[in-house]
Amino acid sequence: MITLLVLLGFFVLLALYAVAVYNSLVSLRNRFKNAFAQIDVQLKRRYDLIPNLVETAKGYLKHERETLEGVIKARNAAASAESKAAADPGDPNAIKGLIGAETALTGAMGRFFALAEAYPDLKANQNMMQLTEELSSTENRVAFARQAYNDNVMSYNTRREQFPAVIFAGAFGFQPATLFEIQDAGEREAPKVSFS
Repeated sequence: MITLLVLLGFFVLLALYAVAVYNSLVSLRNRFKNAFAQIDVQLKRRYDLIPNLVETAKGYLKHERETLEGVIKARNAAASAESKAAADPGDPNAIKGLIGAETALTGAMGRFFALAEAYPDLKANQNMMQLTEELSSTENRVAFARQAYNDNVMSYNTRREQFPAVIFAGAFGFQPATLFEIQDAGEREAPKVSFS
């Protein structure tokens, strides 16, 4: 009888521990998904600014159609990848697709701003200066949101990899989350958006 009570007590404690692990993993997963939602908001703001920036520059950069189209194409690809990632921030392939699209967009924007530097009238345009200031501010917000997201992903991944939680994480289907990292060292620098 005592053995039965001890076994019953053990299984009750094990069940309570499993519930605690499950609840902590759910909480951490929701935190990193919320952190991704903050990136989502800032990226959408960024994507909304880019067409206005290109439209403002269009009159000055008439002979640079390829660069302008490249920016819009990269923006559209990034917006599409962002939508897929926002639908499931826990999907590593969606996050990797977004990282790749963001890298391409950053490169296109870098070429755009390098080209725009050669046009003094464009640099002096009030609308262009205001848009570049907003874009610069948004880039800073994206960087902070990425940092918060990565911090939350790190907490989640650490918790799900710790023993004995790793046993329960696998059983409950908690997959590792992907950090939002820029792979190319050259892309780690934010594009310069100053026209002063």
